[in-house]
Amino acid sequence: MNMDLLNDLSKFILETSAKYKIDETHNISHSFDVLHVAHAIYESEFRFDPFIAEHQRIIYLAAALHDMCDKKYMNEAEGLAEINAFLNCKITDAEIAAVAAIITTMSYSKVKRDGFPDLGVYQRAYHIVREADLLTAYDFDRCMIYHMKVNKGNFKDSFFKAKELFENRVFKHADDNLFTTGYALTHYSALHNQALEHIKRWEKISFA
Repeated sequence: MNMDLLNDLSKFILETSAKYKIDETHNISHSFDVLHVAHAIYESEFRFDPFIAEHQRIIYLAAALHDMCDKKYMNEAEGLAEINAFLNCKITDAEIAAVAAIITTMSYSKVKRDGFPDLGVYQRAYHIVREADLLTAYDFDRCMIYHMKVNKGNFKDSFFKAKELFENRVFKHADDNLFTTGYALTHYSALHNQALEHIKRWEKISFA
């Protein structure tokens, strides 16, 4: 992905976030975080599957754009239409379709309900993007801040809702067989433990 496309991509994410009031838990900061992790997974996968290089641009774009049609902030179909319009003439029609297929099937709730989709030659690209998003989900403060936005700044309720979500979802990612890439299987444990320690620190602070 060249610098010009990255420049246009960043501008689109900023403008979309402003338009739909996407807060810092899902806006450009999170987009960049997922993009960086997707790049790390991509490099790991490339070592034994050089073919994935053909899908590098799809991976990076899907990683950065995945929350720009999030139903928490907008109508998913409307957001996807805007993403497709943005990508039009920047990449091929096949790549646009692949990006759309990835970002509309990768959410935790859809995977738990429907399982993994069959995206054919884009299956590995799909898992790279999806697992990059899952690995960034171990950020406990990000989860708590999202709930604080929903709960209008209520720290107590937000902390306990975030803790419940981690106990029922995030800490079960591996047990639910949501990781398929070597990178994710190698790195999730450290992130899991860091999140546990982070929760303990918040409990020490809040119950002092």
